[in-house]
Amino acid sequence: MSSTFLGMPAVPPRSPYGEGNLRGDLAFPKAAAAELGNAQLRSNLHKATHTIRAKRLAVTAEVPDWEELRSAGAAIKTDTMNRLPELLEQLEAKVTEAGGTVHWARDAAEANEIVTRLVTATGNREVIKVKSMATQEIGLNEHLESHGVTAHETDLAELIVQLADDRPSHILVPAIHRNREEIRRIFLTKIPGVDPDLSSVPAELAAAARAYLREKFLTVPVAVSGANFGIAETGTLCVVESEGNGRMCLTLPRILITVMGIEKVLPRYADLEVFLQLLPRSSTGERMNPYTSLWTGVTPGDGPQEFHLVLLDNGRTAALADAVGRQALNCIRCSACLNVCPVYERVGGHAYGSTYPGPIGAVLTPQLAGMHAAKNDPNSSLPYASTLCGACYDACPVKIDIPSLLVELRHQDTEQTGRSAERLAMRAAAAVMGRPKLYTAAQKAARLGRIAAGRDGTISHLPPPLRGWSDSRDTPAPPRQTFREWYASEEGRRALADAAPSTGADPSTRTDPSTRTDPSTRTDAIPGAAPAPAPAPGADSAPSADAAPSIDPAPSTGHAPSTDSAPRRRGGNSQEDR
Repeated sequence: MSSTFLGMPAVPPRSPYGEGNLRGDLAFPKAAAAELGNAQLRSNLHKATHTIRAKRLAVTAEVPDWEELRSAGAAIKTDTMNRLPELLEQLEAKVTEAGGTVHWARDAAEANEIVTRLVTATGNREVIKVKSMATQEIGLNEHLESHGVTAHETDLAELIVQLADDRPSHILVPAIHRNREEIRRIFLTKIPGVDPDLSSVPAELAAAARAYLREKFLTVPVAVSGANFGIAETGTLCVVESEGNGRMCLTLPRILITVMGIEKVLPRYADLEVFLQLLPRSSTGERMNPYTSLWTGVTPGDGPQEFHLVLLDNGRTAALADAVGRQALNCIRCSACLNVCPVYERVGGHAYGSTYPGPIGAVLTPQLAGMHAAKNDPNSSLPYASTLCGACYDACPVKIDIPSLLVELRHQDTEQTGRSAERLAMRAAAAVMGRPKLYTAAQKAARLGRIAAGRDGTISHLPPPLRGWSDSRDTPAPPRQTFREWYASEEGRRALADAAPSTGADPSTRTDPSTRTDPSTRTDAIPGAAPAPAPAPGADSAPSADAAPSIDPAPSTGHAPSTDSAPRRRGGNSQEDR
């Protein structure tokens, strides 16, 4: 019996290097350092994120089964990812059955080519757009412009970003880094015929944008949209928004082209019951979206008479193949994680370099585009753009464990890069800590570091290769004595005696703690503790003073020192400490 070797299955491709907007020019630390110098940006971000955060907490607290809703959303998305191929085929069949046309795009280049071909075939040189993360991801606007087609953003925040020749910095509020006075100046210089006396009152700014966009809604016959959800059961597409511009784009034009990531599919129409509760509360802090638009294919005489659905992969299949990282595809783009992230609040979205900023961007972007597509790939720095405080997991409406994903991506980065200064340092530390006498000698040698400490007892700048650590942290100065030295000293004995419960006995008659061989038998240092049983015959004796790593205390204060040696961050606050 002969056999034929068909080869090993290939790893699905990620988004090609250099295409779309899934990679910045700078590594996150360098990009963040530049953004931190923008005081106006930080002020805008602080005000906006805290406002949205407070609204979200208020409306989620009203729902008695909020945690059950989160669990239901997570379960539906997990089931979807497990059955993604069959659900996509079902969606294609239903859309086609309803009069639509489905196109499959492997990457950004294919998606851009499909949309551009469909637009130019109509003879039109303008399109109106609904806010869409997928079209930003593939760089559709830039591609259309290179082929002589102008894309008009109709979402107010997206319009502000477009007129300013800027980039979005937030998933939900693209112009979150702009304040009202900045927006007024943009409108005065970029919108034709705007009132020169335009003020920065929000209602007047909105009216100016409305007057500019209304002409586009009524005259441009081609619209491009994204989709929040696609229902495999019925072929229905869903877009939720707050301004009504989406409703105009989805109903007035003659031709509608929707670009949707393949992970946005849901199995059943009834699943919308869960997500239309989770999404508005988590994103805008509203009980429901002001505008929820649903359409299925083409309806003669009502709405667009030609409908195209472009299903975009662009690295999503590669993310799906990662047993751990695939849960990043559960994201419903609510931006709740951005609004609670202490890192995002200080640096904004541009520092991430990708269409997807914040905690979810730090895990989703490397999944879609990879971390090592080129030497010194900026995406390899994204998994480290986090304090791992866990606030993002608590806020996520579909319970994506972003901290665990960040740790996994850090592991993958370390495995890929091989030998690194960090890895060598950890190996050296393990070698020292595994030899008690060497460890004790190292502790004593470390006292020389006190020379570099300031009056506050901290070292602000460490020499290479430790400089990266001290760039964002103050390092406590090494203590004058180790914990075991303090423990055996007269000061240590007094502190232990003072901490012991009063029994009426003369403290001076207590046994000298430094002469004890097994500290676990002490009952005077631990109130209420019972003596440990004697070791069995032949058992190993208790370790000597040099047999285990000691914990350095803070400079002597007359009391037992704290063993908390975690570094503190400069400029920290209670949120970061959490």
